[in-house]
Amino acid sequence: MTSHTHPPLPQPQIQLGKDGPLVGVQGLGCMGMSEFYGTTDETEARATLERALELGVTMFDTADMYGLGANETFLKPFLQAHRDEVFIATKFGYTRTPENPHDWSVDNRPEHIRSAVDRSLQRLGIDTIDLYYMHRRHEAVPLEDSVGTMAELVRLGKVRWLGLSAVTASELRAASAIHPITALQSEWSVFTREIELKVIPAAVELGTALVPYSPLGRGMLTGKGFTASLSEQDARQMFPRFSPENLSTNLKLVARIEEAAAALGATTAQVALAWIYAQSRKLGATAVPIPGTRKRSRLEENLAATTLTLSDDVMAMLEPLGRSVQGVAV
Repeated sequence: MTSHTHPPLPQPQIQLGKDGPLVGVQGLGCMGMSEFYGTTDETEARATLERALELGVTMFDTADMYGLGANETFLKPFLQAHRDEVFIATKFGYTRTPENPHDWSVDNRPEHIRSAVDRSLQRLGIDTIDLYYMHRRHEAVPLEDSVGTMAELVRLGKVRWLGLSAVTASELRAASAIHPITALQSEWSVFTREIELKVIPAAVELGTALVPYSPLGRGMLTGKGFTASLSEQDARQMFPRFSPENLSTNLKLVARIEEAAAALGATTAQVALAWIYAQSRKLGATAVPIPGTRKRSRLEENLAATTLTLSDDVMAMLEPLGRSVQGVAV
């Protein structure tokens, strides 16, 4: 049986939304390179960016609040060296700053969006952002104002395509009536499936691509052994699914995925990512998951999932797991 733990071949491309560009079928989440998941070896993280590009990853995902702006700045030399090859996605919405790192309020006002995009462009060192997301919606600001301002950025040439993150089906439809929404970034994994009920059907109807974040359950779906390595500074220590009262139950579910992976000659993470590709095909959706990593070895492991096919029996075994997970996702 072919192992899926060897370095993968360069991955194929897929169209991002009905009118969007071609991108690699798996992207790279860059958040953890700057914040939330403990200390980072910057040299290895930069090598991971380069290796990702070599293997056909083209969509790199960041946000203005990751590392309080430091993640965008971290990506600047990589972007400038490979601008024609890299599809960069970033986000606005949260008001966290170095001066107020614990301010998790959301601002969708036009004046905030206009200043946020200029700050992101400066930190990234580029002239145009490929995909610009509203990180979170603030219901007090009408979509006509927020998405309308985002559309203005497209006309000005500061942004190429628009995205939304973690919105409802009705919000996605309303936003799409103002300007085409190329991508919807929402949490989706074999453990987190709420968007399948209404959001994914709306995205399919509108021709909006899905960009699943946390497709590996913030690392939980890499295997039950990983939690032993979480440092005290790791933000996951505060998440309900990682709390002592929930973790043991959840790791028993992970063990079932590990058993299926072992039978396939694959890793747990590869099965979890292959599930997203299989489930998106079943639902008629386009999905470009963005697992995050700071290590080349994990990157190669994740990319090998693009060639892993899950049988109907394995999909049936995975189907009920999400209903048994303890604790909310965030």
